[in-house]
Amino acid sequence: MIEERPLHVLGISGSLRVDSYNTALLRAAAELLPPGMTLEITDLAGIPLFNQDEENPFPEEVARLRARIAAADALLFATPEYNSSISGVLKNALDWASRAPDMPLAGKPAALMGASTGVFGTARAQLHLRQVLAHLGALVLTKPEVMVMRAADAFDEQGRLVNEVTRGFLGQLFVELAQWTRLVSAR
Repeated sequence: MIEERPLHVLGISGSLRVDSYNTALLRAAAELLPPGMTLEITDLAGIPLFNQDEENPFPEEVARLRARIAAADALLFATPEYNSSISGVLKNALDWASRAPDMPLAGKPAALMGASTGVFGTARAQLHLRQVLAHLGALVLTKPEVMVMRAADAFDEQGRLVNEVTRGFLGQLFVELAQWTRLVSAR
């Protein structure tokens, strides 16, 4: 039997924009959590550009991010799609999180989602993010896929997710992430 302990998920937006659809998607996710799950949304704004000369010790903002990743039971990435890939700020944060000695992404359950104003959603960005995370040892949930296309129509002026179909997919993502996290953690 899989243990039913509370799960803490760390939400990471790949966008620094104040009115980011991806950060709004994380806020919507916080409204749809199943019982026994919490979501902490973290900000990547203070993370400096990766520089191997600066990793011993890690900069304070980097050390905080790494500690949050390590403390989380699972990760939820909300990625925009820039030039058919993930944002530079997200890749930069992953580069910092990948470094020894403890490499907090290794073995960490993770789920992906994303919002874009385009008609393809974030399919290509999520594919690239999945590749990067797999290389870093994260255990990425394969389905359901949450790719919000035409994000301006999915959110209202206050940044609230109003598309009910997307809200349904988002709710299902958490159900699956909880099961996946418990299954992986039981091993």
